[in-house]
Amino acid sequence: MLSRKDRLELEDGRTLRLLSALEVLEARREAEELIRDDRERALCANACLLARALERQGRPVFPTGRAVLEAMGPREVAALARRWDELDRAENPSPEEGEQAAQPLKKAWSTRLMSAFAGVCSGRLGPSQQRSGPDR
Repeated sequence: MLSRKDRLELEDGRTLRLLSALEVLEARREAEELIRDDRERALCANACLLARALERQGRPVFPTGRAVLEAMGPREVAALARRWDELDRAENPSPEEGEQAAQPLKKAWSTRLMSAFAGVCSGRLGPSQQRSGPDR
């Protein structure tokens, strides 16, 4: 199996972790409740994402996106969200990012450890048996 980097250690001892699809959906729904104006959308969405992704010693640093907004300035929220996005893109490249992003993953798959039985059937086989029946 490929080793994945699902966490990013920050300089201050906190950790950003990748989120499941359900956690991302929950963050979006929480953000929708916080948004009062369309100009607030990115800040609220990033704060709710960080509430789930930012940890210290394996535990969430903030219970909600609102708590993130109360504790951090907009620049810090944006900077941490950018770092989380970089981690997510490194582990989950999209087709829109092109072939270059997929190459390291392809190489990792092609050089992974194989089972002890890999290649057992790769020797030259004799001729196949004649099949009988109507589809012959």
